[in-house]
Amino acid sequence: MLLAPQYGRESLSDLVPSVLAELGVPGEVNRIGLDLSGINRVCVLVIDGLGAELLAEHTADAPFLTSAGAIPVLTAGFPTTTAASLASIGTGLPSGEHGVVGYLMAVPGEDRLMNPLRWRLHGEGPKVDLLRELVPEEFQPTPTAFERAAAGGVTVARVGPAYQGASGLTRAALRGGEFRPTFSMGDLADAAIAAMLDGDRALVYAYHGELDLTGHARGPESTAWTLELGQVDLLVRQIASRLPSDGALIVTADHGMVQVRSPIDIDRDASLQHGVRQIGGEPRARHVYTEPGTADAVLTRWRDRLADGFAVYSRAEVIERGWFGPTVSPAAEQRIGDVIAVATGDGALIRRGSEPLQSILIGHHGSLTSAELHVPLLVFRP
Repeated sequence: MLLAPQYGRESLSDLVPSVLAELGVPGEVNRIGLDLSGINRVCVLVIDGLGAELLAEHTADAPFLTSAGAIPVLTAGFPTTTAASLASIGTGLPSGEHGVVGYLMAVPGEDRLMNPLRWRLHGEGPKVDLLRELVPEEFQPTPTAFERAAAGGVTVARVGPAYQGASGLTRAALRGGEFRPTFSMGDLADAAIAAMLDGDRALVYAYHGELDLTGHARGPESTAWTLELGQVDLLVRQIASRLPSDGALIVTADHGMVQVRSPIDIDRDASLQHGVRQIGGEPRARHVYTEPGTADAVLTRWRDRLADGFAVYSRAEVIERGWFGPTVSPAAEQRIGDVIAVATGDGALIRRGSEPLQSILIGHHGSLTSAELHVPLLVFRP
């Protein structure tokens, strides 16, 4: 069963604006009803891949994370993938407005699909590997939530792996404040706490990615994933136990994860290739870019072939359903596939020939099942 992101009241794009409202930043609205009374310092810790359902199934393995009992949830946006969700957290906007609409997506004027997670800038100029020169601040021009926080007098710091510091995605959607690179879980905890102590009011964004990597490689039902969750639980406890008296730690995630059991190889299925120019997205949420004049025929063929286990819609239908948010900018619309195919069960649309590494992964996400869409919203005070 597919669910709808709850934009405007219970989604990831509403989180940081709500924090800013509680920190007294002018013009911001507490959309999700956060209660941060008496709090001047907030750390938002994003645990990549920590779905709310997975966490609820592992209370014994994450005793600190689940110590309050019931797990409050937010919805990620669509697609439930890291680049789109991090951009929503950083901008306070759904993907239809910030324009990061998929794991792999088309950029008008380019022959190759763009992977925002691999958007590396090098040298002094805004050069992008394999693509023409794209300026991140032009690709996503709206001031980020972090920039708005800094303009409102809040000291902002972003804490995460060094490779994220100057990446295109960071500059496009997570810019604002100081970036502090970290090299281990202990280093992340120390940097987050140190950053919280700066200024009279502080906002710290921190990112941890190993749980997601473990889920992809070993599966979210594996012992390895469970043990990694235990490490994350320790990380959260270490930060929470060192909070300043006026500080709060908010733990959330970018998406959940599903263990795939029924993959379909697009590269070996001729019925899924005819009339198709490019295939983007990821295995559980595919963007299909069609040859001119073939969109309707491709939509029909994909619907017939994938009748069991997948939902297939046209671009117009998905936009009308509000999956990318209530507003879709002209730039974002051009990046969305002509056809969108999402998994409704435990299936995935892999490409062993074109995407050999991704095709051997066990855990995937991207669709709008509850396991992928629901992420935790945990608030810890001193």
